[in-house]
Amino acid sequence: MENDNFDVIIIGGSFAGLSAAMALGRAIRKVLIIDAGKPCNEQTPHSHNFLTQDGETPAAISALARKQVLAYPTIRFENDLAVEVSGKNNDFTILTAQKNQYSAKKILLATGVKDIMPNIPGFTESWGISVIHCPYCHGYEYKNQNTGILVNNEMAFEFVKLIDNWTQKLTLFTNGKPTFDKAIFKKIVNPDFKIVEKEISELIHDGGYLKKVVFKDGSFQEMDALYAKIPFAQHTDLPVKLGCIFDDMGYLKVDDFKKTSVQGVYAAGDIITPFRSVAMATAAGTMAGASINKELIEDKY
Repeated sequence: MENDNFDVIIIGGSFAGLSAAMALGRAIRKVLIIDAGKPCNEQTPHSHNFLTQDGETPAAISALARKQVLAYPTIRFENDLAVEVSGKNNDFTILTAQKNQYSAKKILLATGVKDIMPNIPGFTESWGISVIHCPYCHGYEYKNQNTGILVNNEMAFEFVKLIDNWTQKLTLFTNGKPTFDKAIFKKIVNPDFKIVEKEISELIHDGGYLKKVVFKDGSFQEMDALYAKIPFAQHTDLPVKLGCIFDDMGYLKVDDFKKTSVQGVYAAGDIITPFRSVAMATAAGTMAGASINKELIEDKY
């Protein structure tokens, strides 16, 4: 296949990957973006805290971004899944699910993470719509509404303090016996706040919009929104195959220039940080693209 040698291969074509590609395209670098089309925010109806695009759908923002990025003639986009990686700095090889093979001097990992949903009927269907993870992304839309927090660990108090800023109609659901000291919650200055320890059987929703939290004893509580801290996994094992180092939370370690521990390998987006937003992923991608271009220049001298 022609044109299979690139300056940079970007694995992951969402906001971080596209932003890096634009920086590199404007630096006249030959770039390949490989994307499998599985963004973690595909159910999210609106994106916020991104100037000029507040309230737009992530899909619409991404489509416009891709159109603008691919206007640069040195950038190529492939709908495919990167499954294998080998090589070293200035000589990497990528193999895809469609049996295509590409080589590049540098690699940017922008593969994101996948959320691991609890076994609660209705949770997955509501995730990103009314079952949410971030008040900065979604809190304004649910301000002053009946809001729950589903968490049962030492972070519960900090999360309650945070969400209390957006609503006083607040309930902490532990979904079983609490694993933390409830005494600290006496500090919460909110007469409506309560802790419910009953186990949850399902979430009743209408098209992803929460209506009720139903408990195993048959009782229920009406609810408009539910914040949840759930575990995640990396979308791909490519960082492991490359030998990249992860931090204690499971995110890829990078420096301020988005360099990983492996020479010639960079990372950006949700793969490196718990602060998941379009704006932050875009900023990280721009930094990674500029840093990669600088390294390519330095490699010449």
